[in-house]
Amino acid sequence: MTKKKIGYVEAITEIEDILSKIESNELDVDELSDKVKRVSVLLKICKEKLHTTETEVENILKEIEDV
Repeated sequence: MTKKKIGYVEAITEIEDILSKIESNELDVDELSDKVKRVSVLLKICKEKLHTTETEVENILKEIEDV
């Protein structure tokens, strides 16, 4: 079974959904820990994607300057 790569927008959407449920007390104690762990994973994914994008943009800008 292969894991589907999650996109940045999907990760942000899922984070927002989880936060909304936490704020509105929709989660019970058993779910809370799992959801907080999931948000942590999603935040790492977002951070990696932002860092990768930043590096790619910087490289493109360097190439443009060198032309």
